[in-house]
Amino acid sequence: MGNAKFSFLGQSESPARLQGKIRQFSVVIDEPLELGGTDLAPNPVEYLLAAYAGCLNVVGHLIAQEQGIVLKGLEIAIEGHLNTDTLFGISNQERAGYQSLLVRLSPETDALPEALEKWLHIVESRCPVNDNLLNTTPIKVVLAPRLVAEAV
Repeated sequence: MGNAKFSFLGQSESPARLQGKIRQFSVVIDEPLELGGTDLAPNPVEYLLAAYAGCLNVVGHLIAQEQGIVLKGLEIAIEGHLNTDTLFGISNQERAGYQSLLVRLSPETDALPEALEKWLHIVESRCPVNDNLLNTTPIKVVLAPRLVAEAV
């Protein structure tokens, strides 16, 4: 399969709400009321947790199948804490993103603990979202201003 390209295109509907497309899927991003949104959808950092959990799910099942581990179920819980003072410009003492994440994988299986430890190590090493969170990904942000039509 080699390199795969993924993309997102969105349009701001308000200062806190974004409507977008990922392939044929509509995606809405919003903020809770206390952060200036309308609370009609998850916010960006919540989507990050969901993306991480989704990736761990896919990779977890893939690796289990490769290793002959039967997963009857897999519960994934992720929580993170971030300081909104940086986001709102009140302070710059901490980074703007999550300070740390706690991930709990609860596989329902009869696999031995040693097999699950090996499974977990491989899942962590092959999960693309885990890799993006642990390592610096080069990002280039460019401005592409659109001219505002003047009212006549």
